[in-house]
Amino acid sequence: MTGRRRNRSTSLRGLPGRSRTTRTGALSAGALVACASLAVGCGIVPGATGGSGDDPITVMTWAPQETAATNKPGMPAFARAYARWINAHGGINGRKLNVLTCNDHNDSVAAAKCARQAVKENVVAVVGSYSQYADAFFPPLEGAGIPYIGGYGITNTEFTSPLSYPVNGGQPALLAGLGDALADNCGPVTLIRPDTIAGDQLPALLDSGLASGGHAPAHDQRAEEDATEYDGQSEQALQRATTDPSETGCVVPALGDRTGTFMDSFRRARQDYPEVRTGTVLGSVDQTTINATGGASGPYEGAYVTGWYPASSDRRWDGMKKVIEEQAFGDNSIDPADAGVQTTWIAYTAFKEIVESLGDGEITADTITHALDDGLKVGTGGLTPTLQWKFQDKLASVGFPRLVNTEVTLQVVRQGRLVSASKGSVDTTQALQNADVA
Repeated sequence: MTGRRRNRSTSLRGLPGRSRTTRTGALSAGALVACASLAVGCGIVPGATGGSGDDPITVMTWAPQETAATNKPGMPAFARAYARWINAHGGINGRKLNVLTCNDHNDSVAAAKCARQAVKENVVAVVGSYSQYADAFFPPLEGAGIPYIGGYGITNTEFTSPLSYPVNGGQPALLAGLGDALADNCGPVTLIRPDTIAGDQLPALLDSGLASGGHAPAHDQRAEEDATEYDGQSEQALQRATTDPSETGCVVPALGDRTGTFMDSFRRARQDYPEVRTGTVLGSVDQTTINATGGASGPYEGAYVTGWYPASSDRRWDGMKKVIEEQAFGDNSIDPADAGVQTTWIAYTAFKEIVESLGDGEITADTITHALDDGLKVGTGGLTPTLQWKFQDKLASVGFPRLVNTEVTLQVVRQGRLVSASKGSVDTTQALQNADVA
């Protein structure tokens, strides 16, 4: 990629072995961090944080909330509901689960504060979280040896850090899978993505999927991640997508929560252009978004959408829905169709299995990471392949040594409904092996 600012660069290569090497990153203006516990106020459930016997097990979940950009309030809310549910059913191996939550405010300083809070509270793991500021939160975690289990996959560092244990293929798999789908169905492709460190990593991933289908790279179009309108961006994207009138161009907005804002502008601008298709990734759009924007007559009709997991109507989600029904009924921030909530459920499902594998032994950050690094296989009720993390896995050669789940699902919007575009899942390993993310 060209035109990258020097002060926004980030390392994408894996760290060998049990390295505790830290990374540095530019820090933005400070922000307050809200930390909540299942105990009253912000207190901690009495007792040691891990240990053996009946001591409670303390973990943390963080995500941005109440920001002008991407927000994932359902992730910490579901984590608290999960703790209430698991404790109401006897805990994990008889131990209570204590969940601390933190608001990273979509800010690097706040993300670092969340990580330092996790270290201070001696949590045994950070589970099911979302933050795009990996350069800010990983150094404190790595320095304290705290594993990061089931992050959302928004940054490449989540697939390089030896203390990261992702449950999905993150943005790399979603974009590679989307590119592969668009290669056979699109003329010129334009990617609209945030002008951020995390956004800098997206073009090469989409291009890897396009290349696997023999397609030319996409136009890389940067945009502000917290804009209130994208009229100029929409016009520019449409001009690029229609450079060849003999082909149907495609526009791919990957702006997180601002994808809907872009599509409002795009709907108005596209009236003056030939038919253009769209494609995006789950997390940027879901069925609720499609309904709210006009269904079959809306801007997403015909769009390809890649996701990590089975459709929310699949019976394999019944366990998650039971937790919501019993402990979070009426909490509008928890949407069972939200990819963040789903990732948090899978992450806690994996965490529970890890703890159970340790039996009556000590539950600490070290015992958890040792179990995982010794080759523990973790099931997720069929929502993902069986997970097993290695220091150097099949995608280590292209900078993703911790990416172990390369499967994505391909869906398409037909008559206003998000339906499967193919049976089963799509393996993006080959496309990712062709990615140039260095």
